[in-house]
Amino acid sequence: MASNTLPVMDHVASKRVFIVDHDHAAGQELALQLGYFGYEVQIYTQLETFRLAIKQPTEVIVLADIAFPSDSLGGVHAIRAIQRERDMPVAVMFVSSRDDIVARLEAARAGGLAYFTKPVNLGDLVDKLDHLTSAQPQEDFRVLIVDDSVSLANYHAEILKQAGMATRVVNNPLEIMSPLLEFAPDLILMDVLMPECSGLELAKVIRQLEAFVSIPIVYLSAEKDLDKQSSAMSQGGDDFLLKPIQPQHLIASLTNRIERSRLLRSFMVRDSLTGLLNHTAIKDQLEREVARANRTRAPLSFAMVDIDFFKTVNDTYGHPIGDRVIKSLARLLKQRLRETDVVGRYGGEEFAVIMSGTDGHTAMKVLNEIRADFSHLRHLSADQEFLVTFSCGIAEIANFVDANRVAEAADKAMYEAKNAGRNQLVLAQKLPGM
Repeated sequence: MASNTLPVMDHVASKRVFIVDHDHAAGQELALQLGYFGYEVQIYTQLETFRLAIKQPTEVIVLADIAFPSDSLGGVHAIRAIQRERDMPVAVMFVSSRDDIVARLEAARAGGLAYFTKPVNLGDLVDKLDHLTSAQPQEDFRVLIVDDSVSLANYHAEILKQAGMATRVVNNPLEIMSPLLEFAPDLILMDVLMPECSGLELAKVIRQLEAFVSIPIVYLSAEKDLDKQSSAMSQGGDDFLLKPIQPQHLIASLTNRIERSRLLRSFMVRDSLTGLLNHTAIKDQLEREVARANRTRAPLSFAMVDIDFFKTVNDTYGHPIGDRVIKSLARLLKQRLRETDVVGRYGGEEFAVIMSGTDGHTAMKVLNEIRADFSHLRHLSADQEFLVTFSCGIAEIANFVDANRVAEAADKAMYEAKNAGRNQLVLAQKLPGM
């Protein structure tokens, strides 16, 4: 007896979407909304045309209606026929006016990964699409090596690089501040006995920096005295490894420490609703990016984004709907900006964006396109749709002396945009005397 179970799909690399719906107007509206989130959409109103298109060797996600004029389960029957002809199933989600168990069961048997009832909640749909298309590789582990021995530091750096880790070497412990702030390591691998400043003294200094209170510090030393090792551990260290050390032992020890640290840090620095950096983390990141931009003389822009009349949204539609609006803007910012840009939730309905290598006018252009698209997104509350806008202030580092001044200028510019009528952007002007 043939099984109805299809192989499980957990990821689709492409952001191409086929909408299969006999209602062309409904398909066009959904395509427009998905386009704002970076999805390339094609619409098929005829099942036969869709069957021909899906035969092409391409990765695509299908959003199929269930009912067609000639067959109340036409979409399901078409998908099941297509799945039988493929070695790997097509990624399909069903959209329907029906909400009965029969329709849902038939959709599941056809390999449906999700089922949405009309009118579709766009936020839920994009959440599922993002889940299918966002298998991003894990960011390389970053290790800062502090050792006065140039040869040993470089040797350990090479071992870690071959294991896929990013490294930065500091041979003079008194020069650690810039690499610490700019490189933002996941772990510090540090010698104990160094001239001018011992590893124990340096660990005390690092632990007094709020952003690095919890960063793992692993001592790597030839010191075999257990009492001295214990003393080192009590003064800011998390582990003590003996020189010489086998490469695999070094890699395994640091990998375990970093994985645990990243997991714990994710709870500390990420906003639970949006998954973006929280207020403290985005401010720390801004300081690092400003320091890097000043050192390299590269442009950098910082933007503050605030949803307009958000209190009215909460009062009218309720806080759960307000949370959906916040998530939709967070998602749009994350999708439309570059991977090198940093987005954080500054608080409430307010967001912060760090755009490295970007001057103010370029940042204005990019964020204004996102503003325009966000203003056309349709948000759903029960059977009622509504629109929301945001205001934005932008400041570039060339016009201000440090991270605090940049943040203050962007915040002031945002309120200027609010006072000027909302749903617009303002670029902060250079301060007098600079």
